[in-house]
Amino acid sequence: MSSKSNDQGRAFEYACIIGLKDRIADKRPVMVDEKSVIAARRAWETQSETEKQTYLRAADAFIDTLFSAEPLILECDGNDDLVVLSINKDSDAEGGDVRDIVITRKTIRWDIGLSMKHNHFAAKHSRLSAKIDFGKKWYGLPCDDSYWNIIKPIFARLQSLKEEKVAWHDMTDKEDSVYFPIVNAFIKEMNRAYKADSTIPARLISYLLGIRDFYKVVAIDKKQLTEFQSFNLRGELNKDGKKTKATLIIPKADLPTEIISLRFKPESKSTAELYLNNGWSLSFRIHNASTIVEPSLKFDIQFLGVPANIITVNCRLEIGRAHV
Repeated sequence: MSSKSNDQGRAFEYACIIGLKDRIADKRPVMVDEKSVIAARRAWETQSETEKQTYLRAADAFIDTLFSAEPLILECDGNDDLVVLSINKDSDAEGGDVRDIVITRKTIRWDIGLSMKHNHFAAKHSRLSAKIDFGKKWYGLPCDDSYWNIIKPIFARLQSLKEEKVAWHDMTDKEDSVYFPIVNAFIKEMNRAYKADSTIPARLISYLLGIRDFYKVVAIDKKQLTEFQSFNLRGELNKDGKKTKATLIIPKADLPTEIISLRFKPESKSTAELYLNNGWSLSFRIHNASTIVEPSLKFDIQFLGVPANIITVNCRLEIGRAHV
């Protein structure tokens, strides 16, 4: 992700903090964990006024939907505890918590999280190299020697090209000599792992979606909407209050238990498509993330399909409505 895209993403997070604080403050005490939002505020301050208004409107669009799914945010039930808004550290994601914004009520030991995205839908950007054991990292089963025997010579060549300062765009054979054999090795290795351990599908989804349930919030500027999507895999979301019931019901989604197929996307040498049972499907597009050749690549991992009981609400932006 470019520094500009990173700043836009952080600025959107800060806009959501602003929007949530303003809307919650009308109903009950709320505070922001100021230390946690320093980086997001810094990114916010680099944006133009027009961009800020766009982010604020995108944040405002989904908040009512969130409140309808999570009545504990607003309910005043005799506990005058603060609602605390915070932004997770990057290290939390590395530890398996993919939530960006966390909303907490400490007295009742309750929290929910939001994964914020600005104009993109990628689940993860996972790196591959001659040293990264994706099998061990993603689902706990180390890659086989047959995988390493294929990919190590390819990455060794990329290291040599890096030392020569060769640019990716000058490498005319990269699809045939790099992308295709690495994706093919990835496909074979994951199929091998699944034959050895039938729990691989569920572990893979848990790696991609983290150790805590969350709502994914995607601001889509061109469409003037904010997509609100539930990932309630453990039943952590959608808790009723003592007096207030959720008006938007969020079912628990089933994890996959089978790989139906894992193969190249038709007419592609750089993208694999994975089809699982229970409604899950993903794409894995390998790409370079730099100008000069380097001995590592990234997978842009996106969901092609999710179970029907993962709820998606398209929240339209209201013209002219924003915070000052």
